[in-house]
Amino acid sequence: MKKRSLAAIGLAALLTLTACGGPAGDAPAAQENPAPMRPELSETTSARISTFALDVDTASYSYARRTLREGRRPEPGQIRPEEFVNSFRQDYAEPPDNGFTVHTDGARLPGRDRAVLRVGLQTRGSTTQARRPANLTFVIDVSGSMAEPGRLDLVQQALRTLLDQLTPGDQVAVVAFSDTAQLLAAMTPLAARADLHAAVDRLTVQGGTNLESGLVLGYEEASRAFRPAATNRVILLSDGLANQGSTAWQGILDRVGESAAEEITLLTVGVGREYGDELMEQLADNGDGAAIYVSSPEEAERAFVSRLPATLELRARDAKAQVAFNPDVVEEHHLVGYENRALKAEEFRDDSADGGEVGPGHSVTALYALKLRPGAEGHLATATVRWQDPDTRRPAEAADSVDVGALAGELWSGAPLRLQVDVVAAAFALQMRDGEAFGMDLPALGEHAARLARSSEDPMVTELAGLIGKAGEVL
Repeated sequence: MKKRSLAAIGLAALLTLTACGGPAGDAPAAQENPAPMRPELSETTSARISTFALDVDTASYSYARRTLREGRRPEPGQIRPEEFVNSFRQDYAEPPDNGFTVHTDGARLPGRDRAVLRVGLQTRGSTTQARRPANLTFVIDVSGSMAEPGRLDLVQQALRTLLDQLTPGDQVAVVAFSDTAQLLAAMTPLAARADLHAAVDRLTVQGGTNLESGLVLGYEEASRAFRPAATNRVILLSDGLANQGSTAWQGILDRVGESAAEEITLLTVGVGREYGDELMEQLADNGDGAAIYVSSPEEAERAFVSRLPATLELRARDAKAQVAFNPDVVEEHHLVGYENRALKAEEFRDDSADGGEVGPGHSVTALYALKLRPGAEGHLATATVRWQDPDTRRPAEAADSVDVGALAGELWSGAPLRLQVDVVAAAFALQMRDGEAFGMDLPALGEHAARLARSSEDPMVTELAGLIGKAGEVL
């Protein structure tokens, strides 16, 4: 596991455009301790390269959905636009091998010389039957705060169902933590499924939240039982409200760094009405993993039964994207979101620099707001993704380029439906976080979302339209 400092460009949102939000150029390098103000626009001639680690997290959108349904406003600091966008289905073609396909498209925005560029990355899917065996170490929060309905009871229900879905080659360990951590089941083959069910049944609420002790014991067990030919993963299930031991992600990951370096990945699963979003997200981002959030039995079943068994493997380690803009065409550019994942341009081909871990069938989408030079024609940008093979660590790259002429003439009438959905999702996040959303207010976003829901017949888009309406009541 390689640590990456918290890097945030610090942009509040896109600057206002004529009838449609305006872009700020994203910085070419990560900045530590960014000043709490909007930076000056950067000219692409001096900062024409955007580099970031891939991220498949979706916790931010799932938690915002819960808070809005409860009539509460999500905390702005818990809104990450890229996680809103990556929560929605895309239609990117899958690669024939274990790498990525790179998809680039875009559209003109209302207003002069404004455009949006979409960079889509896609891995090949998998099935439960085709995947390699897995060693799963579940680290489960049983502190007092987990007594609230929808926390430990939800976790137990999901785990019981998951245990019945795993295959005979899999192995599972169970760690519980409150004031201290306890190993309820050492790494156990699925042939002893009854013993694992019994361990889940023994989970009871008690004491404080020493998340550090739980992860330390979990990683120790995962390291002890490590199988080179298997997928080795620690899965943390918690509300993230640590109050004992180290309560900062840096300190916790320092304690487990040696074990985590053995190619043991981390999945954080958040639960609960009150939720330690920053701790869980940063543990995932800096612990070679991903973060999700579940708030209902239906969401838990999708996460643990429908998705997890088929996505246990990795397609790529330390995956990064880099977009190089043509300075003769692009005057300004701004990457929407990914502030915590920003990298320096020179880190793109530095294979010691941390990237993101991506599993089978995952798509990653990045949106850029652009200001084009007047009369611009020709090559617009080249997007490249670099990753390492999960087993051999051999690096590979894939790329795609896009010209100005390939941009759709107008976003809302000529662009692909999924691109329009992505823009609405990103704009919704920006509106809740910064009060700026491509120059559109919530009623305008709601109208676009409702239209797209009818066209797509996608329940997720219908839900998005409803959430925008809910947001109008609480913002």
